Amino acid sequence: MSSESRPERERDPRNGQEDETPPGADTGTGTGSADADADTDADTDAETDAGAGTGTDPEPGAPAYADRCYRSPGALAGGVLLLLLGLWISGDALLNGDGRTRLATVFGLLLAVPLVVAFTLRPAVYAGPEKMRVRNPFRTITVPWGTVEALRAGYSSEVVADGAKYQLWSIPVSLRARKRAARQTERAERAAARGVTATAPARPTGLFGLGGVPGADDVGERRAASDQAIDELRGLVADNGERTGAQGEVTVRWAYEIAAPALLGAIALAVLLTTT
Repeated sequence: MSSESRPERERDPRNGQEDETPPGADTGTGTGSADADADTDADTDAETDAGAGTGTDPEPGAPAYADRCYRSPGALAGGVLLLLLGLWISGDALLNGDGRTRLATVFGLLLAVPLVVAFTLRPAVYAGPEKMRVRNPFRTITVPWGTVEALRAGYSSEVVADGAKYQLWSIPVSLRARKRAARQTERAERAAARGVTATAPARPTGLFGLGGVPGADDVGERRAASDQAIDELRGLVADNGERTGAQGEVTVRWAYEIAAPALLGAIALAVLLTTT
């Protein structure tokens, strides 16, 4: 009998045993490998889609810091004192005045309190990882770092973004502070040149101890508080200006909660004073 007439049997090359697996049966190993590959591909696609949707590259474990806040201590102190003075004066008028005086006091407070708050307590600059929020007396400007063109402090602190200029009310420029910082820097450089600060700590000299000799850690350029704040904001622009989340448009929102009561108080006070 020829070999073609006999049914051929497949043998396993490893142990010589016959492979008697039915044609329609599925092996567990092949199915598990296919399912694992499909799950892996699905997970990879999901991660790719998630990364493309966010547009950022977050670093795992990176610490999240609160926004830096820049405010004027002098403005805060002055605002609190003005409010206390106004409360004292208006309290006396409300308690001891007649009807017209009381109305004038109420309308005056409605006009004065929002203005005092707007120009003393409200101004602030909040600097975050993606944007800067400038809160001025009557406006709040949100400036993404990617739109900042310049930050400068001449006679006033300003930010230039999208071709527009916005003043930073909470970072006032003091020419006296700049001159004082320049004098301290010059004094420290002269003391360092004489070797005074090499081995001795800072010690007060001069009238009432105001002309002190700087210590070893005090040698260096001194800068006014406004210039230091502008330098820090410039550093944030350089570090975060290229981030995906730091792009966008400058938005401006008017502070109606300040303007509305002040305008209402001004109109009421004007009407009261013009009538007999």
